[in-house]
Amino acid sequence: MPDRQSNATIPDYAPQDHPTVARGKIGVLFANLGTPDDYSYWPMRRYLNEFLSDKRVIDYPAWKWQPLLQAIILTKRPFSSGAAYKSIWNHSKGESPLMTITRDQTVKLRTALKAQYGDQVMVDFCMRYGNPSTKSKVREMVAAGCERILFFPLYPQYAGATSATANDQFFRALMDETWQPAARTITPYFDHPQYIDALAESVERAYGKMTTKPDILVVSYHGMPRRYLMQGDPYHCHCAKTTRLLKERLGWADTDLVMTFQSKFGPEEWLQPYTVEEVARLAQAGKTNIAVIAPAFSADCIETLEEINEEIKESFEEAGGKGFTYIPCLNDEDAHISALSAVVQENLQGWVK
Repeated sequence: MPDRQSNATIPDYAPQDHPTVARGKIGVLFANLGTPDDYSYWPMRRYLNEFLSDKRVIDYPAWKWQPLLQAIILTKRPFSSGAAYKSIWNHSKGESPLMTITRDQTVKLRTALKAQYGDQVMVDFCMRYGNPSTKSKVREMVAAGCERILFFPLYPQYAGATSATANDQFFRALMDETWQPAARTITPYFDHPQYIDALAESVERAYGKMTTKPDILVVSYHGMPRRYLMQGDPYHCHCAKTTRLLKERLGWADTDLVMTFQSKFGPEEWLQPYTVEEVARLAQAGKTNIAVIAPAFSADCIETLEEINEEIKESFEEAGGKGFTYIPCLNDEDAHISALSAVVQENLQGWVK
């Protein structure tokens, strides 16, 4: 059936009975980690199975990992993870906070980029795991006439288990397209001045509302096995530079903040210090009033709303901590939208004027 979109025309070189073809647009596709469709057992199991079967996330041999995953982990973990999701679920919209926030970000980014480029650029989002899938959104963009797609994983610091697996899924989706668009992936933006400014402004805003300044700021990143660092993954280095640039932008001393890593999984050593242990150590050392920020997350999610604001907070208080402040992710704050828009504009150079 002929395409009836406004940008659909018969190609110049084609006969008059040729179906119309939508062409001429540029797609900007943002990608976040993903979310279960619901916190009940089977949606949680499907989501966790997809996530934990990703070789970028768990790189153990399948013969060793899959029996353990299918027979033990996926029979138990959907219950505990489902309870954690239920505690933070956006019940009014029937979705996780990550879905709500990523959609809100996309709406604002669409408005900002439309002001810059008009109707030439199509803006949407997808998830690496779960829905909306990367494949479905690539298909929509190609059908809408996107001859070029800029793929934007929403991870400031590059890691194989986040940025790379999102890119992998994007390129898998392109494999199914008969007429593939030209494609780009973004340069990691862990040191982008506007991103650093947005982080610093969120800290300054939070501190400005407090009657007592925290003894220290804990800058907590999602962790990964230390082995990945030794294999050449730059994630740890990107986190360290983000932390240093944030400290310098705030004009603070080295002792005013500490970099940590959370969400350890499995028996092997991960990047250290572990956030859950470090906050307890800080409390025992007399730093009983702390704030925590999570720069690796572009949107609040299970790792921030539940893990930091509940589990890590509990560890701190049990060790004698008194004041615990979680500084939210940048989410759809205007400064964050401006920073993401700037990254898009830099990565679209040569494709649009």
